[in-house]
Order: sequence, then C-alpha cells, then structure tokens
Amino acid sequence: MEPKPVVKEKFFIVLRGKSRKGFCRGCIGRVEAETQRGELMGLLYCGGSNAGSPKSGGIVRREDTYPLTRHQAQLLLFVSSAGKRLELLCNPQLFSAICELSQDDLVVVKHKKGHLPGMVKNLMQIGRKENKDDLHMLGFEVEFVDSDHSLSSKKPAPLPLYSAADIIQVVPSYSVPLGLHWRDSQCGGLNRKAVTRINSMPNIGSRAYQVRENHTEQSVIQSHNLSTSHVLLEVGSMVEVVSNSGITVYGVIRWLGVPSGKTDEWAGIELDYDVNGCSDGKYGSQRYFTCKGNRALFVPVTKCSPDSRFVCSSTGRETSEPTETLPVPPFEESEENAPPIPESEALSLLVGRMKGIQGHINSCYLDATLFSLFSSSVTLDNIWQKPADTEQPITCTLRKIVNRLRRQGFVPAESVMNFRKQLGCDTFQTDEKDPEEFITVLFQKVLCMEPLLKLRSRREMSQGAYTFQIFLEKEQMGQMPTVQQLLDTSCLSGDLKFEEMPSCLMVQMPRFGNKYKMFSHIIPSTELDITDLLYNSPRECFVCGHLAAYECLQCLPDRKLQPGRIKQYCSTCNTQVHSHHTRQSHSPKALEVPADVAPDTPVPRHKMQLFAVLCIQTSHYVSFVKYGPDPHSWLFFDSMADRCGDDKSGYNIPEIRACPELGDFLSQPEEELARANPSQAPELMRRLLCDSYMFLYQNPATPLSNPNHQEP
Repeated sequence: MEPKPVVKEKFFIVLRGKSRKGFCRGCIGRVEAETQRGELMGLLYCGGSNAGSPKSGGIVRREDTYPLTRHQAQLLLFVSSAGKRLELLCNPQLFSAICELSQDDLVVVKHKKGHLPGMVKNLMQIGRKENKDDLHMLGFEVEFVDSDHSLSSKKPAPLPLYSAADIIQVVPSYSVPLGLHWRDSQCGGLNRKAVTRINSMPNIGSRAYQVRENHTEQSVIQSHNLSTSHVLLEVGSMVEVVSNSGITVYGVIRWLGVPSGKTDEWAGIELDYDVNGCSDGKYGSQRYFTCKGNRALFVPVTKCSPDSRFVCSSTGRETSEPTETLPVPPFEESEENAPPIPESEALSLLVGRMKGIQGHINSCYLDATLFSLFSSSVTLDNIWQKPADTEQPITCTLRKIVNRLRRQGFVPAESVMNFRKQLGCDTFQTDEKDPEEFITVLFQKVLCMEPLLKLRSRREMSQGAYTFQIFLEKEQMGQMPTVQQLLDTSCLSGDLKFEEMPSCLMVQMPRFGNKYKMFSHIIPSTELDITDLLYNSPRECFVCGHLAAYECLQCLPDRKLQPGRIKQYCSTCNTQVHSHHTRQSHSPKALEVPADVAPDTPVPRHKMQLFAVLCIQTSHYVSFVKYGPDPHSWLFFDSMADRCGDDKSGYNIPEIRACPELGDFLSQPEEELARANPSQAPELMRRLLCDSYMFLYQNPATPLSNPNHQEP
C-alpha cells in the first residue's frame, strides 16, 4: 500500500532507535508521508553550515521520534551537536521558555568566562533559503549585563550570537525591578528580526504571572527583601555571598552538609569566576565536590542568599495560577515490545524533570519499584515473550507502562492509576504501602510467576519467596555492616540456604518503614557472592582452599579470622582452628558434600550484581538505578520531586538525576567506606547510606524464565 502523504507541515527529532534508512539520533526531519506501519518518511536536515538544506529522505519509526513545531526545529538546527539537542529536550521547562523568548528578556548564557547574564536583543535567521524546502536556522543575539544592572556594551558593536543550547536559564520579565530601564540596542547595519513570543511547546510546571502597571520600584524591592529571607536553599541553587570587604560573589551550591571540625551546616559553592584563596572542591583535607581551581568557596549556609540578579519577586498584587492539567507528550502504542533502555541512550531519554513515572496519592513505593525493575534491567525481559492475546488485562496495562517508560522516558499518573485500580484491593489506590507487599502482588497476580527464591533449611522442605528479609540480632554485626555481611549472617543464623542461583535477589534491610531501622548506616555491596549460601554445592575451605566439610556460625564475627566472612573448613583445618581455647566452645556443623567432587577441585564463585536500591525517608520512597555496565552509570529517581499547584488542582513533578559520582563513591574499599562519616558525605551518598530499604541484585547470565501461565 502506498504511503499516505502529509498535508500539514510537520517536523520531528529522532530520540532513539535505529532507522531503516537515513536518520540517526538527534537528527531533525520533516514528514513527507506516513506508512501504514506507523513509519515516517521525510527529509533530513543535517548540521553544519548547510543545516537548513534538506538531504535525501529517510525512514524512521514514529515511536522513535518527538514532534516539533517549525520554530522549534529552526532553533535546534542551530545547535550543531546532536547530543546537545537531546539534552535540551530533556529539560522541557527551559526549552519551552527559550521558544517563548521576547526582546529584552533576561537570560543566562554559557560563555568562555563562565555563566553570564544578558539581554536578548534579536532573533537572527542564519543561512540562505535557496528553495522552498530550506529552513533558516535561528540564533539569539545577546547583550551582556554587568552586575550593577547596566549594559556592558559602551559603543555599538556586533553582538555575540548564541544557540538555544547556550542558554542555561531564562529569567521571566516579572523578576526584573520595574523601576529599572534598559537602553535600546544601537547596533545598526544588520538585517535583524525582532524576537517574537511563540507558544510552541507546553511549559510544564510553569506559572502565569500578571504584574500591574502601578507597582513602584520600592514595593518590588521591599517584597524581594521579604521573600528571600525564607527561601529554602538546596544543591543547585544559585546564590550570592557578601565578603567581609563588601564584595559580592556569585555561584551555584554544589554541596550542603557539616564539614569536618564544624557543628553547623555549610554550603560548598562553585563560583562563576576564579577567586584567589578558593579551592577546587576541597575543604581542609576532605573533598566534597570537584570543580576548577580557585572556584570552590565554603561558607556557613546562613551567609548565602538567593542570587539577586535572577530572584523572582512576588507581591500581593501578583496573581499566580498553577497549570491545572498536565501537558503530556503524545504517545502511540506499538505492537513491538520496547527493550530495556541502553546505556548510550539513558541520559538523553531519562534525565530531567517530568521524567520517569509520575507520582500520585501515595504511589511512591510503586513508582520507585517499577522504575527500578523495568527501566534498564534485563532481568525481567523474558516476561514479555508471552503472547499478548493470552495475557490478563492487568498484565497488558503493565506492558503499556513499561513500553512508554522505555520509549518516551515518561509515564503519566493516569496510566499508573489505571494499573493500581486493577491490583484488586482499594488500598493500592489510596494508602501508603511498602515495596515488598507490592512486589508479591506484582509477581504473583500480574506476572503469574513462581517465587523467585527457593530457600531450604536443615529441618524443613523447600519454601518459596519473592524477597529476602534480613533477620538477625544487632549484636552480631558492627555499627556499619555491608549487605554481604547482613545476608551471610542472616542465612547462617536462620540455617537457610538457596536451593539454586536466583536470577533476581531483592534483599530487604532490617527496618520497618520509616519508624524503625536496626542500623543507622548500611554499606552497599556492588556484588553479592552467594557461593557459600547455595545448598548442597561444593565450597572451599576458608583456610587452605580445599573442599570444605564444616561451617561454623560462631566463627563469623571472629576478628582474628576476618570478621563478617562465612567460615567453612576442611576436616583438618576445622580441627586446628577449633583447638584454640577461644573457639573450643564452638559447634561447627557438617556440610552436605557432593560425593562426586574431588577434594582439590576448584570451586567456581557465584556472584550477583547490584542494579537498584530502594530508599525511604519520612514515608517517601525513591530509588537509585544502575543503567549500564559502566561503574558511573547511576540514576536517582523521585516520582514526587516537586509539585505544581495545590493539593486539589495541581500535579506532582517526577525527576531523574544522573549521579556518576556514586560510582566513585562505591568503588572505594569497604574498609574505607566503613570509616566514612555519612554526615559529611554529599546528599545522594548520604541518602544511599542512611535510607536504604531494599537492595536489588541480578544475575545477568540468567534472566528470569518464562512466567507460569497458570493463575496462582
């Protein structure tokens, strides 16, 4: 069947996937026709000096693209790097504001001297339009502003030209004091087009402000002084600090906490420019963040104020109305199941606000669990092999959520609420719950899977479970145990073994919600070695390495024998170790040694890899997710990071942040992590150490088997 021609002009950018012909990630195209299979045929606009001239056509799947207006396409064409185009789309609020810029709007741009404030003067058309299919690229002429709010240009001169990707902040017009007047640009001789405001993209989370003309400069300044006194500062806030000599410096908060030797909260600030005497992120001998030399300033947080150059004033005469409905990007369901998000595409697809799964009415436990299990992990991928026409409606609903998350990077609350309504219990729609309860329902009812774990004790038959709950006495462990130590001790104390190597192991820490936790800090183990926890499996002697015949629970905390490690011995070493007077009261237990294994046979190690961590703080669940094999490939997800509007008419704003520093932190030896002071660690590291609730491990070599098709 012939492709259907497109009458209305449509543009798009390729987000992900491999095209059949012509297009690649970050390319911009114009739709010429649509096929019956949902593919787009169109013209390709390349980067470089001839970006506005289309090349030969190509074919790309609709679900791998994002629609653009003509104005958006022209702005993105002037961004030469495909990666920077996608990064800009990951921040829909900023891109929306850039699309709506008007003449004399205040912006902050990237400059070789740092981040500088300036004023938009003109929207420039770049390139020649030699035929009807050509597109002008669009860039902004920006006139810089000094810190005293005067224009830096003293004589007419060509203004620098910036692309949309060079703008890192747009300051709304209502934030500029009304008594301040900017002089008009006197640059002549160039064919310029004034910037016009175009509502070309949903401004997610924005507010509409209307300032009355009878406001005076004095009232605005008074309101500013009152409003900034109670502003909550956090990592990422733009602030200013006045030195003892009266000089004001500006920067961005990169760290908040209590540094060594201090008792109150301090801020680590990355300054906009070099200042003699500042560091590169170190305070004393401790590093708290990393930046260029002479740019890191550490001061008490009480010395910081919101950057007055960009603070939005708020007075009683302004009206603010939240957006009542969430602008959700269009999504068309495909019959093909989306694979886990690859490492190379995760940052461009996921990082930013309005990313991940949107929270709604106590859903954070469910949002964090679904994102951890399905965004990037291959562990559960085989469940989608089941034919769609034989699955339950609730499984089909979950499939749509996962596909939307993997293709678009965002799932609205309505989709998740539909799933919650099908879980069979009204409390799943309204109440706070814990992840383990949802996980049991998810695997039993939705996925119809057998228990992930098969546990065996000496006295009982095998029993199944979906998660593993740590049970032990606090006296058995040190103050800051590792997950490996907790699992080993719990299994030995309960006389439990795994019948087989699990494909997915979810280890629940010894805590109950936000009310009680046995350990204030727990060190994540990036690998779990469960070789010594497998039932009827050969194990090597802790001392000599030969085939073990005994294990001893009382030897576990022995400081002379490497505390925290499971101790199993061959017959000879068992006799020698327990001949010591401090161990003569121990009761080693005989192991089930396979009859066909020779005493000197090397024992292979069975290890599982950490791929996600669920954390809780004040009844709110978040998650850390590893999205690829690189040690630095970590994301932090919060389904309710912010909110637009009130409780009745507003909505939650989910956010995903890249946290590569987590890889450096976890790569340290466990002994060094045990000596660390969590109160001095950066925010995300502190949350990982103090708030961990459940650790998720996978065996990449053995994804989960096909689900049981029978109802439980």
